[in-house]
Amino acid sequence: MTRSRRAGMAVAALAAAAVLGLASPAVAHNSVVSTNPAEGAVVTELPESFEIRTSDSLLDLGGDGNGFAFLVQDAAGLYYGDGCTRVSGSSMFTTAAIGEPGEYTVTWQLVSADGHTVSGSYGFTWAPADAFVGSAGSASAPTCGVEPAPAEPEPTNAAPEEPSDAEASALGSDMWWILGAVGAVAATVVVTLLLTRRRT
Repeated sequence: MTRSRRAGMAVAALAAAAVLGLASPAVAHNSVVSTNPAEGAVVTELPESFEIRTSDSLLDLGGDGNGFAFLVQDAAGLYYGDGCTRVSGSSMFTTAAIGEPGEYTVTWQLVSADGHTVSGSYGFTWAPADAFVGSAGSASAPTCGVEPAPAEPEPTNAAPEEPSDAEASALGSDMWWILGAVGAVAATVVVTLLLTRRRT
């Protein structure tokens, strides 16, 4: 191999390395740096808001969090929160809301500055140290600005219903007829016995 050919190959290799070096940041996608609550954490005090912080700026063109999602569910599948997200720099937030102590799952979606969508999920445990009144969960995922429909309560052993006035009146009328029939039969038996005794 001649010296000029070796020099040409070296130049080509350097050029390729330079091109790849410039392209790497462009193709690298955004990634999650930290979350609050943290994945697998045992949370004892509810923060003001839940947060997902990423390695790059986020793209919120309309300023209304369109394309972003931050959903919190308990072990029964009920959703908590208002469905609204806000974006600031490389982080997205939602107002913290939660129900009874137990296991929860966060499902999220965000849009990076390059327009690429990133999504994922993680779990944490809610174990308040003090007495806590939880929020009501909803059966469907919340939509920002729309009042969520509350979850239907589980059926309980309800007390037997009292009869209505009409039913009570009919029942009383039937009772009088029965008592009258029993009385008539009893009177017939008594009269029969008396007549039988007189004959004897």
